[in-house]
Amino acid sequence: MRDSNRTNEEIRKVEIIPNYLCYAEGSCLISFGNTRVLCAATIEDKVPLFLKGSGKGWITAEYSLLPRSTQIRTDRESVKGKQSGRTQEIQRLIGRALRASVNLYELGEKQIKIDCDVIQADGGTRTASICGSCVALNLAIKKLGLTNKIIKGLVGAISCGIVNNEILVDLDYKEDSSAEVDANFVFLDTGEIIEVQATGEHGVMTDEQLFNMLSLARNRLQDIFKLQRNIIS
Repeated sequence: MRDSNRTNEEIRKVEIIPNYLCYAEGSCLISFGNTRVLCAATIEDKVPLFLKGSGKGWITAEYSLLPRSTQIRTDRESVKGKQSGRTQEIQRLIGRALRASVNLYELGEKQIKIDCDVIQADGGTRTASICGSCVALNLAIKKLGLTNKIIKGLVGAISCGIVNNEILVDLDYKEDSSAEVDANFVFLDTGEIIEVQATGEHGVMTDEQLFNMLSLARNRLQDIFKLQRNIIS
């Protein structure tokens, strides 16, 4: 039994509060246990220059940790004058995940910007950001009245890892920081894989362990997809 009294195959309690912000076209506050992320979607009637005249839309994301979202205060990157490599990598992951779920030509020459602000971090901020961003994106697109044409499927993400040679799902910070192997899985609700990130932090993994984590992540995401579906509909 884990410190959180969860089994190895049990995710944290997930809560999503939709329309959390008054002014954003789509928004939600998502919680995975003690990790909380505010996600907001903004629709703009323009696209990046490289897409101008293509008839194709675009989705991009920005991600940030608020200073006291962490146990020790994290300096604002705007004060430092540059984004960290971690921040850039996470926001690119969020953007890729969301673009995979949308028919960008049906969106037309519009850009949707997703803002993910972590207000409390206890592991799994990138996966929570993806799950929350999917809700914010879908709520925003509903306002366009073209949901069925634009959306290919819902997007979900969850972490898995190997800790003390045991496979765990949805790692909190303590588990993640001590994991021999750390992995993140991003899926469409159709079961198709969007992205897999798996790294031997302090150890290595076998083919069997990787496939077991993949299967566990896919299974555990079904509850999250159900929650997303209920909120969006």
